Amino acid sequence: MARQLNKLSAVGVAALTKPGRHSDGGGLYLSISANGGKRWVFLFRWNGKPTEMGLGSAQIVPLKQAREFAQSARTLLAAGQNPLEAKKAAAPKLQTFGECAKDYVDLNKSQWRNAKHIAQWTSTLETYCSKIWNTPVADVSTEHVLAVLRPIWTTKPETASRLRGRIERVLSSAKVRGLRSGENPALWRGHLSDVLPARKKLSRGHHKALPYAELPTFMVQLRERPAVAARALEFAILTAARSGEVLNAEWKEMDLKTAVWTIPPQRMKAGKQHRVPLSPRAVDLLETMKDEEPGTYVFPGQKEGKPLSAMSLAMMLRRMEVDVTVHGFRSSFRDWAAEQTSYPNEVAEMALAHTIKNAAEAAYRRGDLLEKRRELMNDWARFCELPGSETFGAKYAEAT
Repeated sequence: MARQLNKLSAVGVAALTKPGRHSDGGGLYLSISANGGKRWVFLFRWNGKPTEMGLGSAQIVPLKQAREFAQSARTLLAAGQNPLEAKKAAAPKLQTFGECAKDYVDLNKSQWRNAKHIAQWTSTLETYCSKIWNTPVADVSTEHVLAVLRPIWTTKPETASRLRGRIERVLSSAKVRGLRSGENPALWRGHLSDVLPARKKLSRGHHKALPYAELPTFMVQLRERPAVAARALEFAILTAARSGEVLNAEWKEMDLKTAVWTIPPQRMKAGKQHRVPLSPRAVDLLETMKDEEPGTYVFPGQKEGKPLSAMSLAMMLRRMEVDVTVHGFRSSFRDWAAEQTSYPNEVAEMALAHTIKNAAEAAYRRGDLLEKRRELMNDWARFCELPGSETFGAKYAEAT
């Protein structure tokens, strides 16, 4: 005798409140939970084991559609297929937040300046977003974002601010790709700004700099130091370069015959290639380093195949008991150029690899003023050779 089908009615489904399973026949049941929730389930046996497959909420799926789902499942069973496995295979794969974060980094890393920036993106997202890493990106809500940000919002404000921005970009990218919809729950203005306190901006002030009049005497003391870090610091001062540019300098970037150091764009703050004219003293220093350390890096660290560490120059200053920053020597150079020379402002600015802020001027300036900067850097190197001088005046004139 065939089992009866279609035992329930639409009116009956709406009226039923008793917790438990109510059969419609053929394996289809209306399941009512203790709190009154109603959902459709299809029960069948697979390899001798009772198996349940959910067919959706009764609030969304009407009785007629639930019967159609159940009939499809019975058809699959008759063909020797597991309807639950078939359902999983047919369902679109939901991407998690973590997968979208990795995709975003992969898509954008070619535009970022260097490997360190890429590593920072990956590290902050993986470290702080562990709570939502495996959450379907379509389901990430404001509460999810707050759960990530609140623990570090006041204790690590800089990190938290960057992290919020990165989460916002990942979610925005997911929306463009059709993986989520609605407003971005990581937006700050008009959203998170209403539930999180405004981040206090750090007062960075100026980098501590050595008055340029004291620099020649300092250079004498620096040259007495035998360490590679001392040579790197001297080279940074002579070229007015940033510490990261100096520490990661490779021999392939140096042309000692033409006295030019060409820094590739991926190592420059502005993302553009920068040529640095080398003074005779800078060339002599490089030739000495090449005789002693003919490896990949001009200023190698203690670990083989690695450059000096990022803290090496600061530690050298600390050991010399000089209360300034490495970056401050760029300010010393800029003050000297402005107060003791007649070189145009743009020549000094280009020597520091500063971006031209005036868009019109930047559009018309095609060259990099290399030879004019060479004259400037040669004068700077000569000034640094004059111990005890207080100005760029008489002693410099006598030396030249």
